[in-house]
Amino acid sequence: MARVLIPLAQGCEELEAVTVIDLLRRAGIEVVTAGLEEGPVTCSRGVVLVPDTTLDAVLEDDFDMMVLPGGLPGADHLNKDPRIIRLLRQLAERGKYTAAICAAPKVLASAGLLQGRRATSYPGVLDALELPDTTRRDDPVVVDERVITSRGPGTAMDFALELIEKLAGGEQRDAVESALVRP
Repeated sequence: MARVLIPLAQGCEELEAVTVIDLLRRAGIEVVTAGLEEGPVTCSRGVVLVPDTTLDAVLEDDFDMMVLPGGLPGADHLNKDPRIIRLLRQLAERGKYTAAICAAPKVLASAGLLQGRRATSYPGVLDALELPDTTRRDDPVVVDERVITSRGPGTAMDFALELIEKLAGGEQRDAVESALVRP
C-alpha cells in the first residue's frame, strides 16, 4: 500500500488539506498527517485539524509521496521549514512523488524541484518567483514526471484524484470518483 505524508502548517488551506486526506484514504492509501509542531493546526478559515503526529516523529520514515496543501500563511510556513525542503529533495532523489497545490508549489520551487518542469499554482504565486526554467500552466492539475501541482481549492478534488491514479492506478481512481457522484 502506498504511503503519503501531508505536513500541516498553521494557516494551511483546509479545503485542500481535507479533500486530499479524505480522497486518498477512500482509495485505501495510507495517509500520515504531520504537524510542523505539536498540537492542533488552525487553518486559514479557522477550521482546526488534529495531525496524526509531528513532522519530527516521521522524518526518518519512508513515503511514496509528499503532498503540500496551500493557503496562507500555511505555504509560507512550509517554505521556511528546512525539514520540509530536505524531505522534498530526498523524496525526489529517490524517485518518489512530490505534489503541491495553491500557494504551495513555491515550496517545490524553493527545493529546486520545478527547474525545467511544467507547473501550475494559485494565480500569481509562481509568477512572483524568478523561475526562468519553469513553464507556468493554467491547467487545473499539471503532472510533470513525478512532480504534481494544482491551482487551488476549486481544483482540490481533481488534484486528489490524480494523486490516487498515480499511486493506486486508474481503476482505483475511477472507483473513488464514481462514489463521489461528481457531475
